[in-house]
Amino acid sequence: TYLVISALTNSQQTVPRLWVTPAQQRWASRLPMNTVVLFVPQQEAWVVERMGRFHRILEPGLNVLIPMLDQIRYVQSLKEIVIDVPEQSAVSLDNVTLQIDGVLFLRILDPFKASYGVEDPEYAVTQLAQTTMRSELGKLTLDKVFRERESLNSNIVHSINQASDEWGIRCLRYEIKDIQVPPRVKESMQMQVEAERRKRATVLESEGTREAGINIAEGHKQAQILASEGEKAELINKAAGEAQAVLAKAEAKSKAIRLLSDALAEQNGNAAASLSVAEQYVSAFSNLAKESNTVLLPSNTGDISGMVTQAMTIYSTLAKQRPKVERMKTKTDEPSEEPPVQSTAAQ
Repeated sequence: TYLVISALTNSQQTVPRLWVTPAQQRWASRLPMNTVVLFVPQQEAWVVERMGRFHRILEPGLNVLIPMLDQIRYVQSLKEIVIDVPEQSAVSLDNVTLQIDGVLFLRILDPFKASYGVEDPEYAVTQLAQTTMRSELGKLTLDKVFRERESLNSNIVHSINQASDEWGIRCLRYEIKDIQVPPRVKESMQMQVEAERRKRATVLESEGTREAGINIAEGHKQAQILASEGEKAELINKAAGEAQAVLAKAEAKSKAIRLLSDALAEQNGNAAASLSVAEQYVSAFSNLAKESNTVLLPSNTGDISGMVTQAMTIYSTLAKQRPKVERMKTKTDEPSEEPPVQSTAAQ
């Protein structure tokens, strides 16, 4: 019966109540009554004093105490505690006043230090978080405050842990919920953002114009190169065609001359040559008045036989001079046979 009454009394006394402090609000358990048998809930640590002096910390589960000598002095929760850090003002490095609030996550690691190291550990950690936040914000400009929120949070956690180790409390993380700036500063920031947007748009537009101009110029360049290459290929092909035509004409003329020389060397070749010259003379004479109104005629125009005889005489003279030139070249190419000169000593 005594155990049942003790358990009921314990359950009634550990009902959470709202504990209001100037810094924060949280739920805390009342101190249980001193009975012989106590049941400690999970994730709680009960600090027991014997005759006013620290005796031991009760573990979760069944525990037995001496009613008159032992007394439960503190009840510490080992769960992760979330504390809302109220809004506060801070001045940045560039003298801008900011209103910042945050959330603090901490846990009690050592119930003995949390009970005897500080009067109210959670209130102390909250005040430490506020002062640390103000000092860290004073090291940064307004622009860096918005860009480096994670580094700011980690610096605040590191500073809190350095001081809270003596209190048996471990700060797990700190998060900034909201940052409020003055209206005028907010308007200037909005104007700065708009100017930055316009600058980016202008830069992008200029880059697009530059790329378009480069592409157009590159296209004109390629077109001119291709056109010049086409003209070059056309001229080369035309020159090659003309060269081949000249070579073909020269070869044809050379063959014709060989055939003509062979024909003249045969019997009655002079008569055939005379006939050909006469035919060409008559043909040329018939075309004199077709190309121009002015015609120059020799005195003996009607003497065809005289013209043929004159042409054949020129041909005979050239034919006789050619063998003489060939004989002179042959004599010049032959080596001279001179007697060797003997020296005076040999004579």
